[in-house]
Amino acid sequence: MGMSGVMIAETTDVPGKILETERLLLRRLTLADAPFLLELLNDPSFIRNVADRGVRTVPDAESYLATKFLASYERHGFGHYLVLLKATGEPVGTCGLMKRETVNDIDIGYGFPERFAGQGYATESAAAVLRYAREVLGLSRVVGYTSMMNLASQHVLEKIGLRYEGMMPLPGYDDPSMVFG
Repeated sequence: MGMSGVMIAETTDVPGKILETERLLLRRLTLADAPFLLELLNDPSFIRNVADRGVRTVPDAESYLATKFLASYERHGFGHYLVLLKATGEPVGTCGLMKRETVNDIDIGYGFPERFAGQGYATESAAAVLRYAREVLGLSRVVGYTSMMNLASQHVLEKIGLRYEGMMPLPGYDDPSMVFG
């Protein structure tokens, strides 16, 4: 483990593994993760704090995975990853990097169903992804976007070392987003 408790090397035999922290494994999403993604995208906290993506069935989730996440791995070499509990292999959320077509910066994002909230998984996985972005991908700048109403997400971004920079409109969202960099 490095000084921040993040292992980037392949140590646990998990296909597609990107990162390992004290409690979590992060690996690339696959189409087989569609049932969990369906749950996440329809979780009331996700709809309230991020958006309603209109994903209502497993085939919808497979299509979303293919066009959003799997395409990002091909196009950019990074994307969102499935976050699993190391002890049990249970999926608890997603966390990763996103390159939006309309924005220059690469942003960090995460989503966890309400049943996994308040356990530090977002902070632990986001800190690991931010370190991965800097040390492995060589990115000098990563930002985070969140709504003014999403205090939990603002707290996570601040805990991983990002600071509020201002407001910015993002396509697909009614209200401007807070930018942390």
